[in-house]
Amino acid sequence: MNNSWLRSLLTANDSILKAIEVLNNEIIKVVLVVDDESRLLGTITDGDIRRGILRGVSLASSVSEIMFTTPVAAPLGTSKKILAKMMHDKAITSIPLIENGKVVDLQTLSSVSKKFEHLNPVFLMAGGFGTRLRPLTDNYPKPLLNVGGRPILETILLSFIRAGFVNFYISVFYKPELIRAHFGDGSKWGVNIQYIEENQPLGTGGALSLLPKDLPELPLIMMNGDILTNVDFERLLEFHNDNSAMATMCVRDYEYQVPYGVITGDGHHILSMEEKPVQRFFVNAGIYVLTPELVRKVEANTRIDMPTLLQIVIEENKEVLMFPIHEYWLDIGRLDDFDRAQADIVRLGI
Repeated sequence: MNNSWLRSLLTANDSILKAIEVLNNEIIKVVLVVDDESRLLGTITDGDIRRGILRGVSLASSVSEIMFTTPVAAPLGTSKKILAKMMHDKAITSIPLIENGKVVDLQTLSSVSKKFEHLNPVFLMAGGFGTRLRPLTDNYPKPLLNVGGRPILETILLSFIRAGFVNFYISVFYKPELIRAHFGDGSKWGVNIQYIEENQPLGTGGALSLLPKDLPELPLIMMNGDILTNVDFERLLEFHNDNSAMATMCVRDYEYQVPYGVITGDGHHILSMEEKPVQRFFVNAGIYVLTPELVRKVEANTRIDMPTLLQIVIEENKEVLMFPIHEYWLDIGRLDDFDRAQADIVRLGI
């Protein structure tokens, strides 16, 4: 029996931050919350954490604040066929096994079934000039800069391949021949790569109009080619599909502390004072899932960025959802970001 699942065990008093560390570091993407006698109290997936973040729950809070308290479990010895059916019927990816009331094993979807291949197109944006990274980008496009001994864009590509995606489109503009020469048609990774070459910069949204018209009727994942992350792309796609949205935008929780005391007043009267308050925002993480209908809406050769495109969709009263990322994420836009990425990629094993 493989005991790697034991690293996914936490107690109800452990912090949400510790649960995030477990989810980010373990192949098994679930946390089992147990008592001192190994009885199952609940489970935590990244979906539970994202919902907690949206509710404003602090990452320092205990996992009991967000855990799912009625998880599906099965007796030890249940066949893989039955476990696979249970996971399919309940739309879950793992089931703890119980013997004498205690958790003794954990079975995952990958352990009881074959790996699923995703035919959804993946659109990687690699056409920018990378001006803030000069002089590094004087002779190379930013996506080809090496981080951890491998081009940034190759790390992104491999992350999608590990998640089962096989159909890729890469948007190129600045020094496109270098990107084409490195990646070719994708055959050395066993995937398909096609290139979308802009004659003029069309923005992150405008390049969608250059995609082939015969794309499969499946949601498209779009991502900037300068992001280092270990986000779960399968979970992102599952979230988008489950909610039937026109578009889903990945967002990051961002906090900013005002360095002064903030005063609220009415005329000359002070109503309240708060010393160095923390402002909390959700910021765009540069990763999207788009329906085929939305991709087709983009007019040919029109410059438009994704936030503008999504704002139009919102004004049409169509649903645009946000998917909070709690995993590691870094936009490699400046030289200090590039230096930080060199250390992070080794530490995190991305």
